[in-house]
Amino acid sequence: MNFKKRKLMRQMEATCTCKQEGHQHCHCHHRSLKDQLLLIGISTLLLIGAVIVEHVLPMPVLVLLLVYLIPYLTIGLGTLKEAAEGLARGNVFNEHFLMGIATIGALSIGFVVGDTEFAEAVFVMLFFQVGELFESIAEEQSRKSIAHLMDIRPDSTTVERNGRLQVLAPELVAPDEVVLIKPGEKIPLDGILIEGSSTLNTVALTGESAPRPICEGDEILSGCINLSNVIRVRITKTYSESTVSKIIDLVENASEKKSRSENFITRFARIYTPIVVLAALLITLVPLCFGGTLAVWLNRALMFLVVSCPCALVLSVPLTFFGGIGGASRKGILIKGANYIDALARTDTVVFDKTGTLTHGRFAVESVHPVQYDSQRLVRIAALAERYSTHPIAAALRAASPNTDQECIVTEVEEIAGQGIRARVDGEMVCVGNTRMMDAMGAAWNQCHHTGPVVHVAINGQYAGHIAISDTLKENSASAIRQLRALGVKHIAMLTGDREPVAQAIAHTIGIDEYRAELMPADKVNEVEKRLRTMPEGAKLAFVGDGINDAPVLARADIGIAMGGLGSDAAIEAADVVLMDDNPAKIALAIRIARRTLRIANQNVWFAIAIKLLILLLAATGNCTMWLAVFGDVGVTVLAVLNAMRTLTVHE
Repeated sequence: MNFKKRKLMRQMEATCTCKQEGHQHCHCHHRSLKDQLLLIGISTLLLIGAVIVEHVLPMPVLVLLLVYLIPYLTIGLGTLKEAAEGLARGNVFNEHFLMGIATIGALSIGFVVGDTEFAEAVFVMLFFQVGELFESIAEEQSRKSIAHLMDIRPDSTTVERNGRLQVLAPELVAPDEVVLIKPGEKIPLDGILIEGSSTLNTVALTGESAPRPICEGDEILSGCINLSNVIRVRITKTYSESTVSKIIDLVENASEKKSRSENFITRFARIYTPIVVLAALLITLVPLCFGGTLAVWLNRALMFLVVSCPCALVLSVPLTFFGGIGGASRKGILIKGANYIDALARTDTVVFDKTGTLTHGRFAVESVHPVQYDSQRLVRIAALAERYSTHPIAAALRAASPNTDQECIVTEVEEIAGQGIRARVDGEMVCVGNTRMMDAMGAAWNQCHHTGPVVHVAINGQYAGHIAISDTLKENSASAIRQLRALGVKHIAMLTGDREPVAQAIAHTIGIDEYRAELMPADKVNEVEKRLRTMPEGAKLAFVGDGINDAPVLARADIGIAMGGLGSDAAIEAADVVLMDDNPAKIALAIRIARRTLRIANQNVWFAIAIKLLILLLAATGNCTMWLAVFGDVGVTVLAVLNAMRTLTVHE
């Protein structure tokens, strides 16, 4: 097992309640589920045997106690060991201590007063271990739900070096090297397909089951599975910068950020448990001052201790959020921590970027409107000025002029934020950008009726014409807006750097009521801050962007959601939620998952508290049996854990 996998497994094991309470040697994780089940089965047979012996062979109380100690120690030795280790470290108030003192006390009372109902005490410990088994099963399912992401990283890959094929770990492969990927193998690193064609299984990344066809020149993300043919891929990023590594880092760090509910439960348990132990002492001692019988009141106090154990709360709530994160990941939604589930569930306002979020962001030159020169020369000059730009519109200009003379001299390249590019091309000063740039250059630009992006060009301060660029709306953008409204999201807005007519057309088409156009990145941050100041208390604002130009506003929003930005460092660093594909409908799904997770967590909290308070009252007044006390602890825990496991299943 490689280092990353070991690290993830350690962090997932940290979700175990026992370890959260300070136990470094949690027996429920040291034993496999098979071993736990076997131990419960053996102990059950020993208990049945002891009951048969008790009824068939009359014997002294001491001998009978020794008979029952066999199944008791078989099933309870691990619990007693945990209780002793907790005492040694000063961590007294945990479920192992409460269960140990309650069962040992019950056995002692039975021996002292001659009550031979030892089977009841053994069954308490046995049922407690059944609860531990259900806990382990639930945690194992949650770990599998998260750990399936580890399968997206291969342990080795075939690299072409010095004319030979070598099998190396992905960490040892450098950018510009070529790897050979056979059918059925995982893509080890991000790269460009340079030879062959195939189809990719992207379900581990996007949650989508439909294979994606690829051909030469296509970008390939690590973590996909090559399905059809042998392909050669030129690596573009090191392992640490590749998509697969970033996904794993997200998963590893998710459990470190607790939700408000988890923090409340942790604080609650620390205060609650010492109080109930003190209450049990008072239940024992106070009646003695008024002539009460020690055995009667001690027995009530022991039942009080059994039912008071808060493990149903301490276990089920973190497990619920852990399961919610796992269930979301199966749908291609990576949530960085449980605290963001809280925030998503309270989302009141969603603000969208436009390009690459609501539209595809794949631009192409639609029409050219020259004032000077001819159309071909105008596009060529604009493409030369944009030669070094990574902006999608720059790529569209270069694609429209593929035979650009590479011998041309391009110098003094300067990108002006929110305006465009200025560069000297063959000695002429060329400005390519929006109307703000034209105004700044003093160029009298012409209005264009095209609703899409428009690139204006000025040469030596004289307006040379404009180029209309097309960008298509995503098919599911309108559906995403409708789904958000159906969820009760009250405010949906769009912030874009594009022109007013373009923003208006998009907003009208998909049903967005409020929009702001021609914004620079700093303007978007100001707009979001303005909305944050006027939002109701407890309501949250989510900003959805492509994770590149929108990094500042992604970081400023209550929840930053990166759309299709796994290839970008900005998406990983700035966003709180990362969508593995660019489907805006996943936003509504993320909110539904968050609300369902929070609803299940609240169900567990109120159910456990209500049942425990009722049985605690019955125990204190002498109207509770040990069997009911066991249900109040282990039974409630099992039901809460089973309810928490529902978060692993997500229905779109």
